[in-house]
Amino acid sequence: MGLGSTAKKLQKIADMADDLYRKLNEQKEQLQELRNTVEETSDRVEGIDREQAEQRALLEAIAEEQGLDTDAILTEAVIEDAEAAADDQPADGAAPTADDGAATDGQSAPETTD
Repeated sequence: MGLGSTAKKLQKIADMADDLYRKLNEQKEQLQELRNTVEETSDRVEGIDREQAEQRALLEAIAEEQGLDTDAILTEAVIEDAEAAADDQPADGAAPTADDGAATDGQSAPETTD
């Protein structure tokens, strides 16, 4: 085995190491960009949460001024959502069919009133 063969092998290893180092740096950059994106998204979500809390407080103040019971309204909405979700899910876990009584044309079933 001559020195030329050894030099070629060493050069090949050095090239592979350079390529690996470049790829590692690219990964580090991508990871930093991802971290920045996550931080920005977190900040946006916190801002939206604050705005939502402010809007809720305003709506509750307006509802109270109008003599509406916000707790009763919210409770009724939660119950209606739960009922709608229960109506959308068949009891046996199978996909809804026309025989299940579920709407199959994309329209919801008519609501009943108390």
